[in-house]
Amino acid sequence: MIVGGFDAIVEEGSAGGSYADGFVVPVPEGKRDAYRELASKMAKTFRKNGATRVVEAIADDVNHGKVTDFYRAVKAEDGETVVFSFIEWPDKGTRDEAWKTIMADESLKPEGEMPFAGQRMFWGGFEKVLDTAESQPAQQAPTPANA
Repeated sequence: MIVGGFDAIVEEGSAGGSYADGFVVPVPEGKRDAYRELASKMAKTFRKNGATRVVEAIADDVNHGKVTDFYRAVKAEDGETVVFSFIEWPDKGTRDEAWKTIMADESLKPEGEMPFAGQRMFWGGFEKVLDTAESQPAQQAPTPANA
């Protein structure tokens, strides 16, 4: 298990949905502001295409481990930090259609140097197994019959 604390630098929308994309990316310390600007732009794009929530968070309390850690996972170099992000979607179908649309949009193609090392980024899609923000059925108080 890899654990760390991250400070949200972009947060759009509200929790909800049954599918999430998650990713971790190395960002040079000197490009934090440029990354935040790009992340903010992309969060709006994801929301416009159906995402319910987008969170981008930069390392705040992330230790260097002895076996593995967030830095090793992205082969972070000296002067780089890590960003952990997730995009919540109503369902996998909405996510799949959104990515097709986003990847085909020529206006979103990068201009110039990216503010992160994309070749060392990793990502994946995840089905929700638990969301503590959702209402949980109230537990029945024990009675002599079910105590």
